[in-house]
Amino acid sequence: MWVVFQEAGAEALPIVSLISFLIGMIFAFVGVMQLKNFGAGIYTADLVAVAMVREMAPIMTAIIMAGRTGASYAAQIGTMKVNEELDALTTLGIDPIDFLALPRVIALIIMMPLLTMYGSLLGILGGMVVGVSMLDVTVVQYIAQTERAVGLNALFGGLFKSLVYGSLVAVAGCLQGINCGNNAMAVGQATTKAVVMGIVMIVVSAAVLTVIYINLGI
Repeated sequence: MWVVFQEAGAEALPIVSLISFLIGMIFAFVGVMQLKNFGAGIYTADLVAVAMVREMAPIMTAIIMAGRTGASYAAQIGTMKVNEELDALTTLGIDPIDFLALPRVIALIIMMPLLTMYGSLLGILGGMVVGVSMLDVTVVQYIAQTERAVGLNALFGGLFKSLVYGSLVAVAGCLQGINCGNNAMAVGQATTKAVVMGIVMIVVSAAVLTVIYINLGI
């Protein structure tokens, strides 16, 4: 269980850090270029903070985990099936789903909100680097504007989305691994299907959750 936690959490920090930081910088650059024309450059902080916390950090982290961890789950379990290890577990009276899939699903559901919060922070930091360098504002002013922009609704809304995305990615990876065929080619196909299925489910659920949030006024 702890090995799976490490693979889904700590080992994903470098790639999540890089992508989130760059996404924050891109959002800030676009915001500065557009809002500066109206003398509202300081609202770049609002744009970056709300976009990262509500939408971009959860969905980008989920897509990273689909390509990284979801594929890993499918490959690991698929290889075990090819090597007849799943049959061996069943013969020993151990349910492969309880022993292999459940810990991975739990690990990703728990780690996704933590990675999302970390990604949000890095994205805001990236936005602050661009905002402070391109606008006539200080770090303190930028942080104060960010604090005013982000409410609890945005924070918990983003964290709930990350929970949903994490569960979908884990289920897609484990499902494709368990349904894998009995040869090497089937493992590659299962890995590909896991990534595609995970990303499609993430985008569809993001659209559904956004509509629900709008109707609920979140």
